[in-house]
Amino acid sequence: MNLETFLQQRRQSWQRMEDLLRRVSDHPGSLSSAEIDEFGRLYRAASSDLALAQRDFPRQTVTTYLNQLVGRAHAALYREPPLHWRAFRRFYAVTYPQGYRKLFPYTLAAFLLFIIPAAIAYGAVFAVPDRIYVIEGEGAAAMVEEVKQGKLWTEMAPNVRSIASSAIMTNNIRVMFLTFAGGLTAGLLTSWVLISNGLSLGGVFGLLEAYSLRAGLAEFVVAHGFIELSIIFLAGGCGLYMGDGIVRPGLLSRQQALIERTRLSVQLILGSAPLLILAGLIEGFISPSALPWWIKLIIGLASGVLLYFYWFLCGRTAESSPSL
Repeated sequence: MNLETFLQQRRQSWQRMEDLLRRVSDHPGSLSSAEIDEFGRLYRAASSDLALAQRDFPRQTVTTYLNQLVGRAHAALYREPPLHWRAFRRFYAVTYPQGYRKLFPYTLAAFLLFIIPAAIAYGAVFAVPDRIYVIEGEGAAAMVEEVKQGKLWTEMAPNVRSIASSAIMTNNIRVMFLTFAGGLTAGLLTSWVLISNGLSLGGVFGLLEAYSLRAGLAEFVVAHGFIELSIIFLAGGCGLYMGDGIVRPGLLSRQQALIERTRLSVQLILGSAPLLILAGLIEGFISPSALPWWIKLIIGLASGVLLYFYWFLCGRTAESSPSL
């Protein structure tokens, strides 16, 4: 085959490939399924043309052109897909709620590791208020004095409030990170963080109950608490899920099991960021406001119901999602 015949037979195919490449460059994801298939065929044909040109016309301009064309097509075919709106929407519509359901047994275990110590601490401190020192240490003395004076957490001095703050889990990002990262310790750190925070929260509520202040704190946390605590339990579930992969890797090596479980756990943690922001906004603007307690309760219950409705019902039409 001479050069002129080669150009006449193949030029139209190359031009079509140029058009598709231009569209991919200007608007990623704009090609239809048929056009994607066509692009693949054109790429394979251009690769064959390049091999022929390198053999028969190594010094001609067409060889340089085909080398560049195939290189651009290869980059377009095998580059990392961009995070566009459809991928973002699919993640929150399918991948994220499916991941939550997959880890739900571990999230339930995290909830129990928190709520049982909280209930025990609540009863113990309510019966004997000085037991708060066993849980919080002597550093809680200033907080106890404020409570004896009838002051709620929102009315305490800033230096005292920081002690109560950690006890009622407003430091949600730190707790979330620790419960998640604790999975690397086979779940031991995760369990300890959940248990210790449960003891703290239960102890503070027991102390406030003993001095008839529980209702005021409950009014403060009820608006944002459903979302905030649910994310903490999810992070704890991720930590326990990772830890279980280390303890019981099954047919995989421990390293492989940890890598696979960490991948899903990181998706869930990152996906929970908007929920933490929402909880923070509620905590910052609604929880300390002068709104009636029943409005705050409605906001808390509504947000909790919607959150669990989303987690348990969304994405069920695509349960076989490959991302899980």
